[in-house]
Amino acid sequence: MNFVVKTFDELTKNELYEILKVRSQIFIVELKMCCQEIDGMDFSALHFFLEENGEILAYLRAFDEENTVKIGRVLSVRHNKGIGTDLMQKAMLYIKQNLKAEKICLDSQKQAVRFYKKLGFKVVSDEFLEERIPHFKMEYIF
Repeated sequence: MNFVVKTFDELTKNELYEILKVRSQIFIVELKMCCQEIDGMDFSALHFFLEENGEILAYLRAFDEENTVKIGRVLSVRHNKGIGTDLMQKAMLYIKQNLKAEKICLDSQKQAVRFYKKLGFKVVSDEFLEERIPHFKMEYIF
């Protein structure tokens, strides 16, 4: 399994297609979110993913915003196999070493809070709805 970090312009056509495919598979089909998944923000994001033989197994995107990195669109196509944890740990190390961030923030779906807490994130907000799904703001401080 290969850990990859690329800007939008560095992504190949096949990588971009696979990323959009798995994001649609998870967020639109599996979670039944009714939203514009392709939101125009990918151009300014760093794209982190684990791939094997051209297949994206886990993905997230990150935005570097002055001492803080905001991550989102976190997914794993094989649930409960440790792939999401592997991606998050590698991404967090990359962010610490290369982006010099002081913290990482994210909006976690309520059902994923435990996953992020195991990685050291802390809940920093009350529950709120995003796309009709309960979420919490979470932070990880380096």
